[in-house]
Amino acid sequence: MSMDRAAAVSRVEDVVATVEAETMPVPVREVWVYGDVALGLDPIERLDIYVTKDILFKDAPERSEEFERSHGVDGVGKTVRAEWADEYPEYLRANASGHAAPEKCLAAHLLPDDGDAPIHLEVCNASFDDNVTQRLQGAMARDDYEQILDPRGACLWVDGQRSEEAFEKLRDGDFVLPTLSGALEMLGMDDGEAGEAADAVRAYRERQEGATVRGDVV
Repeated sequence: MSMDRAAAVSRVEDVVATVEAETMPVPVREVWVYGDVALGLDPIERLDIYVTKDILFKDAPERSEEFERSHGVDGVGKTVRAEWADEYPEYLRANASGHAAPEKCLAAHLLPDDGDAPIHLEVCNASFDDNVTQRLQGAMARDDYEQILDPRGACLWVDGQRSEEAFEKLRDGDFVLPTLSGALEMLGMDDGEAGEAADAVRAYRERQEGATVRGDVV
């Protein structure tokens, strides 16, 4: 399943508009796109969106037990905002241990009707550039390349400011970006390793189906 390019860009615009206008489960600082849509491909195999969030430590911890009783989810008011859970209880999501999961809550809120769509939401407390570097270093140390973050990205929104220029380039497919292996070489991989890593990233992506989300803490 693929996605028409115009529909993909429109979907990203909807995500940014939602972040701008609505309470989020955690503070959001940046919205990026990377991979196929940034390259100007049409159609695109998957729409990759990256969200930089703040880690929430204290919001309204006294309400945690209340939400655990009413919704069976621990940590509301600690890891996700109680105000958000009051307003959008339908988007409240937990991890396997029953604790409120910020990345799952963000995915439910930002991609509420996209269960079958080829969209991936990457959520991290670090900026896109910093996480690209951290993930690449980890992958090289382990010789495990599947979780490398494609470095070919574009920042569309940061700290409350939308980049109209970036959106215009995205719509027109005007970002000039290298191949994935070329981008990885620019970050320090040698030629052979970069090619192997690029193949691993592509193979991993091809195995994904429907809307997916991944949370990362750096």
